[in-house]
Amino acid sequence: MSDYIGEVNDQNFEEEVLKSTQPVVVDFWAEWCGPCRQIAPLLESVAKQYQGSARFVKLNIDDSNLTPQRYGVRGIPTLILFKDGSEQERIVGLTSKDNIAHVVEKYAGQTVEA
Repeated sequence: MSDYIGEVNDQNFEEEVLKSTQPVVVDFWAEWCGPCRQIAPLLESVAKQYQGSARFVKLNIDDSNLTPQRYGVRGIPTLILFKDGSEQERIVGLTSKDNIAHVVEKYAGQTVEA
């Protein structure tokens, strides 16, 4: 995926996300989704900013459909922040870099850079 964003699927979601010792932002997306492509560079920037204090992963809903169903993902892009194995925050649809960073900041314990 990138230097700052990993990839998860139905098979490794529990291990990579729910059992993580760091907060994890999961980007539920699909190749054909225009807003998903638009949010990708914003997510990349925030992932770089919070490297070491939060993890960022993408889950392709076309390749792994059990996890999105489990968490009631109805539209994409959907970003869900998990901490200690449970959902803490959810952002549905295209949003700003600042909004993503603000959500991550609450759980990563790091201040947002201007």
